[in-house]
Amino acid sequence: MSIYESKFWLKNYDWKTDTTLRYPKFPAYSLLRNASTYQPNKAATWFYGAEITFNELYQKCTRLANVLVENGVKKGDRVGILLPNCPQFVIAYWAINMAGGIIVNINPLYTKEELKFIFDDTHPAALVTYDAMLPLVRPLNKEAENPIATVYVSKLSDFMAGTPISTAADLGLEEGYLHFCEVLQTDKTWAPPLVDIKPDDPMVIQYTGGTTGFPKGALLSNTNIVAGSIGIWRWCSDYVESQSYDRRRVLSIIPFCHIYGETACIGYSTVHVATMVILPRFDPEEVFNILHNFENISYWPAVPTMLQALFYSPRVNEIDWHGKIGYCGSGAAPASIELIKKCRDYDFNFAEGWGMSETCATGLGSPGQGNHKPLSVGIPMIDYTVKIMGEDGKEVPLGERGEIWIKGPTVMKEYWNRPEDSKNAFSEDGYLMTGDVAYMDEDGVVFIVDRTKDMIIAGGYNIYPQDVDSALLRNPKVADAMTIGIPDEYRGETVKSFVVLVPGQTATAEELTVWCRDLLAAYKVPRIIEFRTELPRTNTGKALRRILKEEEMAK
Repeated sequence: MSIYESKFWLKNYDWKTDTTLRYPKFPAYSLLRNASTYQPNKAATWFYGAEITFNELYQKCTRLANVLVENGVKKGDRVGILLPNCPQFVIAYWAINMAGGIIVNINPLYTKEELKFIFDDTHPAALVTYDAMLPLVRPLNKEAENPIATVYVSKLSDFMAGTPISTAADLGLEEGYLHFCEVLQTDKTWAPPLVDIKPDDPMVIQYTGGTTGFPKGALLSNTNIVAGSIGIWRWCSDYVESQSYDRRRVLSIIPFCHIYGETACIGYSTVHVATMVILPRFDPEEVFNILHNFENISYWPAVPTMLQALFYSPRVNEIDWHGKIGYCGSGAAPASIELIKKCRDYDFNFAEGWGMSETCATGLGSPGQGNHKPLSVGIPMIDYTVKIMGEDGKEVPLGERGEIWIKGPTVMKEYWNRPEDSKNAFSEDGYLMTGDVAYMDEDGVVFIVDRTKDMIIAGGYNIYPQDVDSALLRNPKVADAMTIGIPDEYRGETVKSFVVLVPGQTATAEELTVWCRDLLAAYKVPRIIEFRTELPRTNTGKALRRILKEEEMAK
């Protein structure tokens, strides 16, 4: 047995943390059914003053699930969710699972072209969205070879306190478009549809980036989602078990369309029977208002930019921070030493972690009550085996750099419609080969040192440089383009593109930025564009982004 397979890091788990778990063998929506039985009258969601109890949430989910089935959704059909964080997302999430559909999480920041790719890749039988997306959805659906049969639409304000609920007439919905709230009013059974859902059946297609410029959909099973949700709960069990039901609240700002928000907000809150305090986007003023209105937040899955915005706000001293934020998990980008110190100063139980779409955002985490080493991503979590592998396919000694290989209960089944990519993602003995370069120290703590896939992490968003390059190269004035992430004190990294123009052409950075806005989600658009006469490449044409990064670091 190798040192990695011995799981020597178990000795560093928090004193109440399990070293292994048995996971329930049921469809993921059973987590919600259990919560509605344990605490039926507890608020499951809070959204701008409006609450939905666990009992009400379960009822709404079963109603929508039956409507989905009546309108043609069959087991294995894909159903898209194109929403920001809101109660409608949570209802749709569990209802699709009840109906036996496969959830397709779609970022509402996507452009028309990005949406078209996902629609063409998954052919959704239905879509749950809101009115702001109709200008994109309607033309795409009209142009599609396989149009979406039923689109369920609402307004975000439909689930806010003190605002009138819109109607289909208000939204001008045509045939094939149904009002989300109106279908929830139908007199449907409380029982989920009779669909035989097995634990290993696919539940979610979670899109991740790709170095080729085309995203890949990680296919996650019911077991993956259940294990990820329970795993986060048990990882911080020493703290969370001390919380009474009335104090269990999760500040739910991380986008639900991202695997981090899906698992750490929706999944964790349901397992822990906690109230999701939902915001559709991060706004420091909104967060301060919530902290004023609630006695405490027991868990906040965050990213460093959120915490930094709070700590450097002029309102920071308005809050009595002692016990205000219980357990704060940070991921997607490393936290600076100064930020970690501020979390301790403000009495946060702070922990960092690492995960991927392919692992349900879990895998590595720092013990909440234990030794948190700055700039690390923690130790392997419950039931994971992690190895650091050299280029020769052999394990490297502790302290040496290599690629992270991981095996555990949340690792995806495969990539959707990508058999070759699926085959290449796994080793012969079943480990997911992540492409992240790291080393593990003598305590089992992992430090990420590079990303072989060149991914940029800016403000918690994963950005693949080739996506940006491809958008720039579509401009007729651009001959070559290469994108990197450069250090940014606030966002972690920011997107910088280097561009070579076609001889005889002229263009400004602003012109190319506007061009990219039409093709890319806002967070992918380069913040800085520098013009060059040539870009570093190998003799086979491979981009040498490393050279550009070294030049930037030397400035």
